[in-house]
Amino acid sequence: MDAASQVVAILRADPIRWHLLQVVSDLDLPDGWIGAGFVRNAVWDHLHGRVASSPSCDVDVIWYDPFCADAAVDRKHEAELCAVEPTIAWSVKNQARMHDRNGDDPYSSATAAMWYWPETATAVAVRRVGEDDCEVAAPFGLDDLLTLVLRPTPRFVCEKRHVYEDRVRSKRWTCSWPLLRKEAD
Repeated sequence: MDAASQVVAILRADPIRWHLLQVVSDLDLPDGWIGAGFVRNAVWDHLHGRVASSPSCDVDVIWYDPFCADAAVDRKHEAELCAVEPTIAWSVKNQARMHDRNGDDPYSSATAAMWYWPETATAVAVRRVGEDDCEVAAPFGLDDLLTLVLRPTPRFVCEKRHVYEDRVRSKRWTCSWPLLRKEAD
């Protein structure tokens, strides 16, 4: 089984995450995905032999529409998602405007924005395709995610290294998932 199929199988085996992927799909956002901890934590839980932790603390929905980059639209979509699943802390961000906040050049798509996320294992997003399939986007591949490696993406190796180090320290991932290995780059 290839790496993307492994990730999809882990998500499909988690009824809550699989349902939430459908909820976001039903919103029909242009270039819409769920990413970051939603995927990463499920995979890390699986690789640690645990039942998947609840995604309720934060579900990051990314999408891309350069003609609709008002933050108010994101809040509207969050409200729509909350109306369907009120127990989830939805975070919806149109990546067409996020480059300004992050000090990057403009992004060309939701998945292009993931090149600027801090960790390779976090730079993964998924979306439902049809009734029973899921597409995986992983600009840095899935090896680090599936081998429990914490590694900064290229932008965070030097220029934004402090952001990466602060995230690793504050998130305490190695306490929650002790098999993680932190790699320099």
